[in-house]
Amino acid sequence: MPRTARLEYEGAFYHVMNRGRGRQRIFDTDDDYQAFLETVVEAHHRFNLQIHAYCLMGNHYHLLV
Repeated sequence: MPRTARLEYEGAFYHVMNRGRGRQRIFDTDDDYQAFLETVVEAHHRFNLQIHAYCLMGNHYHLLV
Protein backbone atom coordinates (compact mmCIF):
# COMPACT_ATOMS: atom_id res chain seq x y z
CA MET A 1 0.00 0.00 0.00
CA PRO A 2 1.52 3.40 -0.93
CA ARG A 3 2.30 5.93 1.73
CA THR A 4 0.14 9.04 2.04
CA ALA A 5 1.72 12.04 0.32
CA ARG A 6 3.81 14.16 2.68
CA LEU A 7 2.73 17.78 3.15
CA GLU A 8 5.55 20.26 2.70
CA TYR A 9 5.45 23.95 3.53
CA GLU A 10 8.00 26.45 2.24
CA GLY A 11 10.02 27.90 5.11
CA ALA A 12 8.79 25.27 7.58
CA PHE A 13 10.99 23.46 10.08
CA TYR A 14 10.94 19.67 10.27
CA HIS A 15 11.91 17.49 13.23
CA VAL A 16 13.62 14.35 11.92
CA MET A 17 14.16 11.56 14.44
CA ASN A 18 15.29 7.97 14.14
CA ARG A 19 16.02 5.35 16.77
CA GLY A 20 17.61 1.92 16.71
CA ARG A 21 15.25 -1.06 16.61
CA GLY A 22 14.37 -2.13 20.13
CA ARG A 23 16.25 0.97 21.29
CA GLN A 24 19.54 -0.65 20.29
CA ARG A 25 22.56 1.60 19.97
CA ILE A 26 23.21 3.03 16.53
CA PHE A 27 26.41 4.86 17.50
CA ASP A 28 28.96 2.66 19.27
CA THR A 29 32.17 4.60 18.66
CA ASP A 30 33.28 8.15 17.96
CA ASP A 31 33.87 7.02 14.37
CA ASP A 32 30.16 6.14 14.09
CA TYR A 33 29.19 9.65 15.19
CA GLN A 34 31.71 11.17 12.78
CA ALA A 35 30.48 9.07 9.84
CA PHE A 36 26.90 10.15 10.54
CA LEU A 37 27.88 13.82 10.68
CA GLU A 38 29.78 13.46 7.41
CA THR A 39 26.63 12.01 5.83
CA VAL A 40 24.58 14.95 7.13
CA VAL A 41 27.11 17.41 5.68
CA GLU A 42 26.95 15.57 2.34
CA ALA A 43 23.13 15.86 2.38
CA HIS A 44 23.50 19.57 3.14
CA HIS A 45 25.66 20.10 0.06
CA ARG A 46 23.79 17.74 -2.25
CA PHE A 47 20.23 18.84 -1.45
CA ASN A 48 20.83 22.32 0.01
CA LEU A 49 19.52 20.94 3.29
CA GLN A 50 19.64 23.53 6.06
CA ILE A 51 20.42 21.91 9.43
CA HIS A 52 19.42 24.25 12.25
CA ALA A 53 20.15 21.91 15.15
CA TYR A 54 21.03 18.31 15.85
CA CYS A 55 21.39 15.96 18.80
CA LEU A 56 23.11 12.59 18.56
CA MET A 57 22.45 10.09 21.33
CA GLY A 58 23.69 6.52 21.60
CA ASN A 59 20.50 4.94 20.32
CA HIS A 60 18.86 7.77 18.37
CA TYR A 61 19.27 11.16 16.76
CA HIS A 62 17.28 14.34 16.20
CA LEU A 63 17.67 16.84 13.37
CA LEU A 64 15.90 20.18 13.00
CA VAL A 65 15.90 20.91 9.28
